Amino acid sequence: MGATAGLSAESLLRRLEWRVVRRLDGRLQGDYRTLFRGAGIDFTDLREYVPGDDLRHIEWNVTARLDEPYVREFVEDRELTAWLLLDHSASMGFGPVDRQKDLVLAEVATTLAHVLTRGGSRVGAIVLDTGVDRVIPPASGRGQVLRIAHDLLARRTSQAGDRAPSGSVTDLGTMLAAAYGIARRRSLLLVVSDFITADGWEAPLSRLARRHEVVAIQVIDPRESELPDAGGVYVEDVETGEQIFVDTSDVAFRARLAAAAEARQADLEARARRAGVDVYPVRTDEDLVRSLLRISELRRRRRR
Repeated sequence: MGATAGLSAESLLRRLEWRVVRRLDGRLQGDYRTLFRGAGIDFTDLREYVPGDDLRHIEWNVTARLDEPYVREFVEDRELTAWLLLDHSASMGFGPVDRQKDLVLAEVATTLAHVLTRGGSRVGAIVLDTGVDRVIPPASGRGQVLRIAHDLLARRTSQAGDRAPSGSVTDLGTMLAAAYGIARRRSLLLVVSDFITADGWEAPLSRLARRHEVVAIQVIDPRESELPDAGGVYVEDVETGEQIFVDTSDVAFRARLAAAAEARQADLEARARRAGVDVYPVRTDEDLVRSLLRISELRRRRRR
């Protein structure tokens, strides 16, 4: 973990306030709704469809009865309940020694919690490891942000050098199904994961998207798909413990690896899209402000 080994929740938050939040304020002028939210949270009324309306808001029962398309309207409310659905499974320990995926997870979660609570919203967290092993009830204020950051950093410290393979692949669907039962009132759900998971997560994600505003953030390390030329090496699946020997100097092998990774990513995005959710990547080697601003712009285009 290098220089981040002794990182405290307070020092992480202060660093993010200075290096990330301050710069986001200057670019977004405090309008974080463009980053995290869709058309609104609370349903208020129905009206006739006009070209450009979000097709997901069509009220099909009324449309069928009146033989004219009608859409649901929502009220914009800056104060809302948000849930961070955080994947802290074994695969999140991958990445460069000073910026592994679980540190990026902590940075993203702390930043999101800070800007949302600063706007008056309540934020809670559900943390996945080998199963759903932590639920932090929603609350507001700086203390809640520090509570979430401390939990994630404590996990990094306890797991450093001791991430024993569990023998099975993470089941992201477990956390998504649990969230459906926990977050009963319509809320903003922010899923932060590398999406290295067993199959079967699409159905619970789709159920969540029908009730809530869901944003999926995928934490990616480029070395998962772009191996350097380092000769023959053993690589290990950090979740199952399976090891294989590969020749990274083989150009054809590296090309096949990159093609397979590209196909996996396309499949992931297609599955999520069918569930009604877009996936936004955040790379371990990319500036966090740039990543969040890209998410903001993509979501703004999506709503046009």
